[in-house]
Amino acid sequence: MTDQDRPDREAQNPETRAPEPQTPALGDSIAAAARRSGLGQLAESDASTGAALLGALGGFRGLCETILPGLVFLVLFTFTENVPVSIISSVAVAVVFTVLRIVGKTPVTQAMAGLIGVGISAILALITGRGEDNFVFGIWVNIAFGAAILISMLVRWPLIGLVAGYLMGGGVAWRRDKRKFRVLQAVTFLWLLLFVVRLLVEVPLYLAHTDAATSALAFARLLTGVPPYALLLLVTWFIVKGQFPQVQDERARGASAG
Repeated sequence: MTDQDRPDREAQNPETRAPEPQTPALGDSIAAAARRSGLGQLAESDASTGAALLGALGGFRGLCETILPGLVFLVLFTFTENVPVSIISSVAVAVVFTVLRIVGKTPVTQAMAGLIGVGISAILALITGRGEDNFVFGIWVNIAFGAAILISMLVRWPLIGLVAGYLMGGGVAWRRDKRKFRVLQAVTFLWLLLFVVRLLVEVPLYLAHTDAATSALAFARLLTGVPPYALLLLVTWFIVKGQFPQVQDERARGASAG
């Protein structure tokens, strides 16, 4: 039996089928997480694709919160090679964004998440006095996400399939459709490649332990951050829409009736 045929065989033989996460609590949790994801925000948006993608990335402010702390570190460290000044300035930018959200009474989740990440990275770098250690936390985050995605593929529960299935209302029924299973497994593999590429670029630069490599690492972090993530998110959404056309038709009819 080939790997491609296994989803259909599992559906036909309940005794050999892997247990599916169909308990209400687990299913509701996965669905809620799917709606909070960037894919979920694209699915729920009635805006044009460009505007919907910008919203999924947190809007213009969200992009600034994601990019500017790293950009500030890159510019200051490149020209001064002063670790404390570069680190503290980067953290200050993240703090300012968080304070602005609190004062403006807007959602602070993204800003707080960014501040926590920047803060942990800053502490590590200030303790060691090495600028490259500002990126250790991010490298481990990429390893963790990459490992989670790889494991989901190996156990034949691709992560994008779970997110898409519960987001589009089909639960785990896609596993019994050989074509959908292959497509969602392939899309999940694309996300795995994203994290692998980041690690292949960043780890050698980190291990170089030179100021020039640290500046290059800061630039690489910006280059492999939002741009490929946004592109892959958009590609994933178009593929998911193509795999669940009935859901799109229902939503279109609902919008027309409204």
